[in-house]
Amino acid sequence: MAFQGKKLINDPNDVVTEFIEGLVETYPGLQYLDGFPQVKVVLRADVSGSKYDKVAVISGGGSGHEPAHAGFVGEGMLTAAICGDVFASPPVDSILSGIRAVTGPMGCLLIVKNYTGDRLNFGLAAEQAKSEGYKIEMVIVGDDCALPPSQGIAGRRGLAGTILVHKVAGAAAAAGLSLSDVAAEAKHASEMVGTMGVALSVCTLPGQVTSDRFGPGKMELGLGIHGEPGAEVTDLQPVDVVVSHVLKQILSTETHYVPITRGSRVVLMVNGLGGTPVMELMIAAGKAVPKLQLEHGLAVARVYTGSFMTSLDMAGFSISIMKADQTILQRLDAPTKAPCWPVGVDGDHPPAKIPVPVPPSRLTRSDEALSRPQELSQQGYILEAAIEAAANEVISLRDSLNGWDSKVGDGDCGSTMFRGATAILEDMKKYYPLNDAAETVNEIGSSMTKVMGGTSGIIYDIFCKAAYAKLKESTSPVVTAKQWVDALEASIAAVSKYGGARAGYRTLLDALIPALEVLRERLDAGDDPVVAFVLSSEAALSGAESTKHMQAQAGRSSYISGEILASAPDPGAMAAAACCAYS
Repeated sequence: MAFQGKKLINDPNDVVTEFIEGLVETYPGLQYLDGFPQVKVVLRADVSGSKYDKVAVISGGGSGHEPAHAGFVGEGMLTAAICGDVFASPPVDSILSGIRAVTGPMGCLLIVKNYTGDRLNFGLAAEQAKSEGYKIEMVIVGDDCALPPSQGIAGRRGLAGTILVHKVAGAAAAAGLSLSDVAAEAKHASEMVGTMGVALSVCTLPGQVTSDRFGPGKMELGLGIHGEPGAEVTDLQPVDVVVSHVLKQILSTETHYVPITRGSRVVLMVNGLGGTPVMELMIAAGKAVPKLQLEHGLAVARVYTGSFMTSLDMAGFSISIMKADQTILQRLDAPTKAPCWPVGVDGDHPPAKIPVPVPPSRLTRSDEALSRPQELSQQGYILEAAIEAAANEVISLRDSLNGWDSKVGDGDCGSTMFRGATAILEDMKKYYPLNDAAETVNEIGSSMTKVMGGTSGIIYDIFCKAAYAKLKESTSPVVTAKQWVDALEASIAAVSKYGGARAGYRTLLDALIPALEVLRERLDAGDDPVVAFVLSSEAALSGAESTKHMQAQAGRSSYISGEILASAPDPGAMAAAACCAYS
């Protein structure tokens, strides 16, 4: 049964920007970047990126989880929060704007909840920021303890325990620690915390209908913060029983999601999901503390109860348990002006919004630097020929790629790659500075991501950004074969880091990794670079064809049976092999 949800809003498309406007009027210590509706960034009013002398700590994600993440911006916690649309990852440009606005010489730590969209978008933004000269580290938080350990690369979802990681990292940064040390403390904190949620109802998105998929008298255990189905739907139980089940799940010695054993000191967070009265949250907290002490033999050092990471108007709560050493407790107790930790605020009200910063490259490079040269160098001619041949080969494979993808995916791989290859050919005529290999590679990524959509464009842009950063390390105008190998290696590492795939996962990496290995081996053996690149392309094709015999562990193919997968190679790997063969 479904019915129209009731919301105190105006246009459903404006809820996030109007929320931000109200937030900064309420808390004078906050500002937002004047980039609505595309750029939705809340930041500390007392921080100027170029002059900031501490590590910036940035987090964010889809909106609808208020007060997360914007309500935790303030001295001693987050430096900025990047807001996406409701339950949607923020776009790369918005993340980059936030990084540029608050990051100084000490660098920036990105804290990202473990969802594919967030990982990819924050990952691409990190690579772009690195290429602009910023020091960036990223910590991914996956604290969900409700579901069995994943067999693929998805991993555990990021839930309310992320807020505790924000506090630890923010306090470490405020203490003046280096970027590497702040990142290490955040990573350690993320490994110490586990969370599980319980819901009595699903949430209602602005402008949409309300669903009662549970039915009367039912509750769901372990659902996600976007309303994703959880572990099971069961009869409504007294809160005593529910809390006992949740604690046992988080502290299970079978899954061992958190390194907590009898005698450990812990922090407890009881988090409302948006539609739960404070009375019910306090009841849950009151039941959880003695159970942790008496049934599990734990010393409860701190208790936080309230709404920290919600799911719009969902009725229910989550419980987070973090193993607490002295450093973690010190960070949690450190002062903060983040309004929703919560603390009071003071001071005059500065302007509510400030301009969106432009990339440093726009200030230092002329338009001519990013346009096709009037006369090509020898390297420029070779690069143009290689790009044109690779793009045309991908275009010719459109129907084949779509055919393979119709068996193992959603049938549009060829069309998606066709759009990317076509954009490359069109942009190369006008914009590619072909005499500069690094800048050309960077522009290829931009061409692909603007037309390909989905995750494919992001993955290829990450690939190109990582290669660009590696190539820029050299001051020589001519790129050697060895430098191309190093750039390919950096690109593969970046795609693996942010996408989560490895060799044997049935992805484009199964073409690229063999190509890299053969290329490096033949060059080290003293082969002519042309011969080495030919042998490398053959290895890429063999690797792509071998995906027929792999069980997919990433993407839509991971839901397909092995029998069906054996009927076709991975189309993404075949497309990557085609690029290797003609470039």
